[in-house]
Amino acid sequence: MEFLILIGCVALLMYGMKVMSEGLQKMAGSKLSNVLGTMTTNRFTGLLTGAFITTSIQSSTATTVMTVSFVSAGLLTLSQAISVIMGANIGTTATAWIMVLGSFDMRLVVYSAIIIAIALIYTKRSINTGEFLMGLALMLLGLSTLKTNAIEMDLGHNERLLNFLSGLSGWGYGSYFLFLFIGGLLTCAVQSSAAIMAITMTLCSTGALPIDMGIALVMGENIGTTITSNVVAMSASVQAQRAARAHLIFNLFGVIWVLCIYKYFVGFVCQLVGCDPHAKQQDMVTLNAALAAFHTAFNVCNVLILIWFIKPMEKVVCLLVPQREGEHEDDEMKLKYIGGGLLSTAELSILEARKEVNVFITRLLRMYGMVQDLLHTTKGEEFNKLYSRIEKYESITDRMEIEIADYLTEVSEGRLSVESKMDIQKMMRVCSELESIGDSCFNMARTMKNKRQYANEDFTETQYQHIHNMMGLVGEALAEMQVAVNLGEHRHIDLNKNYNTENEINNYRDQLKYQNIIDVNNKLYDYQIGVFYMDLISECEKLGDFIINVLESFGLKERKN
Repeated sequence: MEFLILIGCVALLMYGMKVMSEGLQKMAGSKLSNVLGTMTTNRFTGLLTGAFITTSIQSSTATTVMTVSFVSAGLLTLSQAISVIMGANIGTTATAWIMVLGSFDMRLVVYSAIIIAIALIYTKRSINTGEFLMGLALMLLGLSTLKTNAIEMDLGHNERLLNFLSGLSGWGYGSYFLFLFIGGLLTCAVQSSAAIMAITMTLCSTGALPIDMGIALVMGENIGTTITSNVVAMSASVQAQRAARAHLIFNLFGVIWVLCIYKYFVGFVCQLVGCDPHAKQQDMVTLNAALAAFHTAFNVCNVLILIWFIKPMEKVVCLLVPQREGEHEDDEMKLKYIGGGLLSTAELSILEARKEVNVFITRLLRMYGMVQDLLHTTKGEEFNKLYSRIEKYESITDRMEIEIADYLTEVSEGRLSVESKMDIQKMMRVCSELESIGDSCFNMARTMKNKRQYANEDFTETQYQHIHNMMGLVGEALAEMQVAVNLGEHRHIDLNKNYNTENEINNYRDQLKYQNIIDVNNKLYDYQIGVFYMDLISECEKLGDFIINVLESFGLKERKN
């Protein structure tokens, strides 16, 4: 019975942490990503940024995933990412200090927070703040219940448990390595260092586990949380794998040097909080504070040492994860922002998806440029090579639509605000329209290939000029679409220019369609070449329609004068 209550307390703690983190991230919104992208000019600002964001959202995983996505997209260098990850290790220690609060009698605070949270959520005055308070209350409730359950279980007088732990604790440094390994293994299995930290505090505060062995478990938790990110990064880009390796190296280095002076370091930390590492019976708050103080001191001292060696760390991880041959070409096939899985909250995941849509548009512009080049490519080998690349890009656009849509579908299963649900619907429609743009580009390339294979003559110089003019208008519309989508979420955009370009494309298509009939009747070129000619013109007009559909799907409208 007590064991089931123990599992329930840990589950309540983990759920409370999740709800609290989600509430904080929703309150912060996209500002976190903007901070991460702008406040990493040097190693110290990167360090402060990582610590600030992780403390703010209570999730080092979210900070790490955002950092890796920025590195993959080229918005952060690897050295900047390493400094942010170092800061995230400091920020995540705040969780342990929150747990120390659970050592006190927090019933009044917990129930007051629940009442305020329910009032905020149901009155819809500040739902995000209500979620944060509810998560904090559930977390503290889980901790306090865990403490009560540990007292009832009387772990300090449980002969079987004491004999088992004392047997593991009698091997000197071998015991430290064993508990370090157990801490890492449990963290990997549970996927929550906070949960293992809570169990460690419970064992130490009841006297079942010596404080020095508990600290070894804490060090193992630091290793375990990095192994998870390394496993996730295995299927990601080389840069993402390097950032994950840097996180592992940072914590491994810290464990190694602390083990060299383990007893002295533990004694120093315990002295700071007034804890006697050799006493059998001590105040619960003091023991928990010793564990939290060690967690903080471990990461702070590690940062103070390694902050000066970021460049050497970068070289080491580059040697451990070398650039694979053809990696740059493979990167064209991969998503840049959302390949590492969902962030810890749906709100930030939507932000990453929006960035991926912008990458989608950039690749379509690149694809359209290839189509323009194909029109004037005459050599057979060069033509086939460029056509194959366009065909590859068409498959990329198909896959991007599916992967982004699947990602957004998974995000939609989380708790979302009304605005976020609308954003997901918009991006789903946008992805469909963007994929249609890719299809149109490939249709144009296929028309050029069919003309090359089956037509008995080439386009006339006038036809080439008309196609060139039409493609120029479409290229202008695509560039305007990219600017409008990038800026649309930040300020009001005047789309009159976009609609004017679309009208110009439509009028030019009608003019050329009428002129084509006259030219075929006048025997300026045969009917077959006229069909290929109008196929290209019509496809350009379709592209213009898809571009307007993208803008309207994003909710961007024409300004009325």
